[in-house]
Order: sequence, then C-alpha cells, then structure tokens
Amino acid sequence: MTSLGSATAAPGELDTGRLVVGETRDGSEFGLPVAVINGAEDGDTLYLQAASDGDELNGVGVLQRVVPRIDPAELRGTILIVGIVNYHAFQVAEHRNPIDDTKMNRTYPGDAEGTSSERIAAATFDVASSADLVLDLHQGSTSRMIDEVRVRCGTRHRLHDQCLELAKAFGCGYVLDQKGPDGQLAREGPDAGVPTVDPELGGCVGWDEQSIQAGVDGVFNVLRYYDFLEGSVQPAQQTRANSFEQYGAPCGGLVSMAVDLGDHVSQGDTLFTITDVFGQTKETVTANEDGICWRTRRLPQVATGEYVCSIGTEVDTY
Repeated sequence: MTSLGSATAAPGELDTGRLVVGETRDGSEFGLPVAVINGAEDGDTLYLQAASDGDELNGVGVLQRVVPRIDPAELRGTILIVGIVNYHAFQVAEHRNPIDDTKMNRTYPGDAEGTSSERIAAATFDVASSADLVLDLHQGSTSRMIDEVRVRCGTRHRLHDQCLELAKAFGCGYVLDQKGPDGQLAREGPDAGVPTVDPELGGCVGWDEQSIQAGVDGVFNVLRYYDFLEGSVQPAQQTRANSFEQYGAPCGGLVSMAVDLGDHVSQGDTLFTITDVFGQTKETVTANEDGICWRTRRLPQVATGEYVCSIGTEVDTY
C-alpha cells in the first residue's frame, strides 16, 4: 500500500484524498487535493505538483487530463500528486498566499512550525524529497510566455546533468538553464538528491489549451522515457537559454511589439515601440544582444520603467 494524506492505493490502484496542512480562519481543517497512482509493477516514484502560485492554472489543467488517462495496471512504479499546492491563493485566484502575503515557490524546503506558506511547503517537500523525479508544474503567471522547462539547480550542481536530462525528456522545445533563487522547489529538490525541474507552461489568464497540451505531452514523455509506461521516447533537440535580459518601458504609453514569442532577434533589432494614444511614436527599443523572444507583457499600456519583455540569451541547442 502507498499513501499520501488520506489517499491510499494498493498495487494496481488509484486513489484520491486530502493532505491536511492546517486550518482556515474559522477553525475548519483544510487539506490539499492529492492522488496516488500505484502501479501494478514495482518501479521508481514520480512526484507531480501544480499551482504553487495560485493563479498559475495550466498545471492543474494538465493533471486534470493526465490522471484519467493512466491505467495503474499498466504502470511501473508510483506517481504521487498534489493537485493544488497554494490552497489559499487558488481560492481567490491570486498569485501569492493571501494568509501571509508570500510567494509559495520561495519557501522550500519549508518549516512545519512556520507560516502558512512554510507549512504547506514543508508538507509537500516531504513528499517531493521521497521521490526519484519531480515535476513542479508552473506557467509564466499571466504574462505571455513560450512553453519551457526550467533547470534551476545551477550548472555546477552535482545533479545538473540529471535535471537537464529530465527537462529534455519533458520536451517543450525550450529550456532555461539558470540557477534559480533560494526557496524554489526546482532549486531545493536537487539539493535533497532528487532531479527536479519546473515546466513553465506558457502564460495566460485562466487556461491556455495549447500550453496545457504541451504539459500533457511532456508528462507522458517523462513517464515513457523513465519506464513508468511502455513506449519509447527519443527526446528531441531543445533550444536552451542560460540567462534572460529584461526590457522595461523608457516612457509611458502603448506598447506595440515588433517580435513574437519564439522569434530569434539580433543585436539592434527593434523589439517594440511605444506610442501615445494618437499613434505618435515616443520611443523605439532595440535588442542589446542576440537571443530569443521568451516572454512579453499581456496588456499594451505601460508606465515609465514598467516591464515589457524578456529575451533569452546565451542560446544554444543540446
């Protein structure tokens, strides 16, 4: 038998339940939705989680489509899933946990006696650190972003190559290979000895079906590549960026992008222009170096200094 919270599954079974992590403001107990898929044959353990940022819903859409398609009788090993990590933020469709005004994916490995976010992080990190592989499903918040996988442990980490292999197996086509900030699961998981990556599935308000499908394909790629399921997977070549350059607005007005997501840009290429409300050009912003258009703001109106776009730089393929 394998258990996660109240979900318990024998070999060849699937069960869902709740992982209790505290109480709400009226004293009611609350728990995160969890699932255990226990394969009929022995094998490794994959941990999946989604919505550690409460408005990043594409990962939830991935799990909603993946879980019904997995037959435990055909599975080798175990899949442990936390479907919604940032419970409080999800309820109010916000990015940060409103109980402690904290970004959940900066609190790992957590603290079982700490703040609301730290307690949730500790409970989910206990599960993640017991696995053999971890996929932490995200999206680029509500900005527009390409589908990518982030390797956050840093190129000198002892598990870097294993994390990079996991990212390639997921197969979004784009990989950001850059050491992340303290407290990210994709940073802390490798420190605990578990290859961990952070698929960033586009960016939208609500759900984006194309990015959700990329995530579904990615999860099944991983399941087949690591022998959880039958079927061979030959990972395709990935485009990798090792850093970002972010561009802000030099003035206020309305942004018109000259490049789209995934476009290659060269130093000196126009990235965007800013006009006034009558269409008169106020500023034109060009690329400082070669790269790929990785992320852009969604709304056209900007104030001076406000974020406009990101260019992935130090680009190669692997």
